[in-house]
Amino acid sequence: MSQEIRNLEPKVLWNKFADLNAVPRPSKKEERVIEFMKNFGKNLGLETFEDDIRNVIIRKPATPGMENRKAIVMQGHLDMVHQKNSDTVFDFDTQGIDMYVDGDWVRAKGTTLGADNGLGVAAIMAVLESKDIAHPAIEALFTIDEETGMTGALNLKGGILQGQILLNLDTEEDDEIDIGCAGGIDVTATAEYDEEETPEGSVGYSITVKGLKGGHSGMDIHKGLGNANKIMNRVLFDGFDNFGLQISEIEGGSLRNAIPRESVAKVIIASVFDEAFVYDMQQVVNDIKTELKTTEPNLEVVFEKLDVAPKKVMPSIAQYYFVRAMYTAHNGVYRMSADFADLVETSNNIAKVVLGEGKLSVQCLTRSSVETAKFDLANALTSAFELMGCEVELSGSYPGWTPNAESEILDVLVPIYEKQTGEKPRVVACHAGLECGILGTNYPEMDMISFGPTIQGPHSPDERASISSSQKFWKFLLEILKNIPVK
Repeated sequence: MSQEIRNLEPKVLWNKFADLNAVPRPSKKEERVIEFMKNFGKNLGLETFEDDIRNVIIRKPATPGMENRKAIVMQGHLDMVHQKNSDTVFDFDTQGIDMYVDGDWVRAKGTTLGADNGLGVAAIMAVLESKDIAHPAIEALFTIDEETGMTGALNLKGGILQGQILLNLDTEEDDEIDIGCAGGIDVTATAEYDEEETPEGSVGYSITVKGLKGGHSGMDIHKGLGNANKIMNRVLFDGFDNFGLQISEIEGGSLRNAIPRESVAKVIIASVFDEAFVYDMQQVVNDIKTELKTTEPNLEVVFEKLDVAPKKVMPSIAQYYFVRAMYTAHNGVYRMSADFADLVETSNNIAKVVLGEGKLSVQCLTRSSVETAKFDLANALTSAFELMGCEVELSGSYPGWTPNAESEILDVLVPIYEKQTGEKPRVVACHAGLECGILGTNYPEMDMISFGPTIQGPHSPDERASISSSQKFWKFLLEILKNIPVK
């Protein structure tokens, strides 16, 4: 890791981020970072413990003169999205993130950076370690598995936390103060089919969709980015209808909360169609590239003839229904909010498609700030896949966070932001799945707010954190801590 990261200002923030990023912490594999955080708290002599689900809580008393202020919860999540470029050799289970400075940005070499939510966690660590930062009594809440299920927040029991105000440090635009967020639900369609032998006289092709930007399936869903699974299906649909293409395998996308950047399929066609197939497919690809030339200038769809055709394929009738179900299944923005300007209300990300050896799985993440609309879209997706014979499971549902325009802590943050920047902040609800809505179910009286430094490209290897924005965020946070309301 470059020493230049540790020399960035504020050093207390970037050094804690560098310490954290040296610890492998992919979602659902947080054992090492949990122990790291517990050791951190205990070495400071602070009350440190984990709850039943393995969230870590560290308590620090108020600094002198701040004992009469309301106790606060500073909250961030320990896990990070593990995404890498296909040509990057990296093991998220054993390696720390390799970072470097690029102008005003901190980036990682071919992988996600972990600034989501590592910078928020690092800021909390810096406050806990400090001896000269004024603050009220603090409970630092470090949740687990935020990125792939909100498991930590969902299983945090009532009565553990004593704070009256929660500062969630997981927002990714430094001019935003978030007072609401979307809920989500996982939609998973599965099916089995009897493979058939590849017909005589067939040739095999590998089709690869790559070069897409990817991104956060909530915060970036409105940007018109390409979805590798939908692009692949478009190619397969055309090849099937015009040349009788049959699918042997598909591997597209990875995580539900990441817009899929790549998809690979192995297919066959009759050798008599070989030349026409390649020509026609190139026309289809050119059309898709033209449509996406502004948002996805690096899109590639590569066709490579296989030395040996796959031995087994999906039957034509099963494939007929599959490609049509995939075409029908909604991807992207479903509805914009009628109450908040420019806010996506409901969306879906067709995140991962796996097909082969007689089995099919399609994984989606549906989000909405309106609970009934979330289930409306989930039911629409269920219908599309059930019509092709899939079993559909709805799981991992978590609630949104209803905005509270009368928030006491909001009245603290807004004037501080205006004084420090000379501008008004954007007080918004976001389309990401912040943990505030879930935490509020067991702590309904807790006043909650979310803010953070600017992070671009989260959930993709293009993730980057602004250095100047982190300085702005740190200054903002320190002033907030000094101005927490009295009890």
